[in-house]
Amino acid sequence: MTSDDTAPHALTRSIETHTALSPAQAEDVLRLLAEAARADGQQAVSEQGRLQLKGGAREGVRHLLLTLGDELIGYAQLEDTDPVEAPAAELVVHPAHRGHGHGRALGSALLAESGKRLRVWAHGGHSAARHLAQVLGLTLFRELRQLRRPLTDLDLPEPKLADGVNVRTFVPGQDDAAWLALNAEAFAHHPEQGSLTQRDLDDRKAEVWFDPSGFFLAFRGDELVGFHWTKVHAEEGLGEVYVLGVRPGAQGGGLGKALTTIGLRHLARQGLPTAMLYVDADNKAAVTVYERLGFRTHETDLMYRSES
Repeated sequence: MTSDDTAPHALTRSIETHTALSPAQAEDVLRLLAEAARADGQQAVSEQGRLQLKGGAREGVRHLLLTLGDELIGYAQLEDTDPVEAPAAELVVHPAHRGHGHGRALGSALLAESGKRLRVWAHGGHSAARHLAQVLGLTLFRELRQLRRPLTDLDLPEPKLADGVNVRTFVPGQDDAAWLALNAEAFAHHPEQGSLTQRDLDDRKAEVWFDPSGFFLAFRGDELVGFHWTKVHAEEGLGEVYVLGVRPGAQGGGLGKALTTIGLRHLARQGLPTAMLYVDADNKAAVTVYERLGFRTHETDLMYRSES
């Protein structure tokens, strides 16, 4: 959520809701997001949200386009796929058009679309986004931290794997079903990650950053028991602990730490100066593990929700 709303705008604006965007509309939104990211220092819409811009309709996903005349100046995405939680949203207003009520208009439209059951991300937790959340009557309920650590001084011991556990890299096509099943099990408490489908996996495999040599799978015999999927952000010079998961019955034996170490050593070998990851602030156990590995908080994303 990125905005800076202080007063209504005199011009007439239009907000249209779509279940799918045309290729031209998707490109317009991506341009808007890129311009906002250059001004804000981070993306206002998550990777998942950006992937959902293309490829036609997706179940539970709606796109809100805010225009002035023929110019697209605002965008919001609403995803209603969680069977329990309220629909989740992200929104952005073009930096040159902030301060005129457009963010509030998009937020109000999201509340109407969701029946006033809404969760909204504010990536970076900027003061303007916090103000907009307050204006919309939303309250803070989740804090997601981005942690970073340098890789240039990485000096982690050789990872220790339990007897019978072996690690190899992901084979596209061959390992898809097993990974999706374990991902759903490992993140059953985390619907955003645990609900990934084959289409979601295929979207990521089609991205230019996808590299199976940085996607590590841990097996006990033929059973997949853990994984560490790394990601390289080449332009930013960042390596990411993208997704790390361990089968619930295999937790507590040091597999997560071993897989983290394997991935970090892989990223360091790529010559990347810094590693990053995301973790919920209330996941104290994970925060402690990562801090012991040298990670420190770099920035924070906040999620707000309605009381309805």
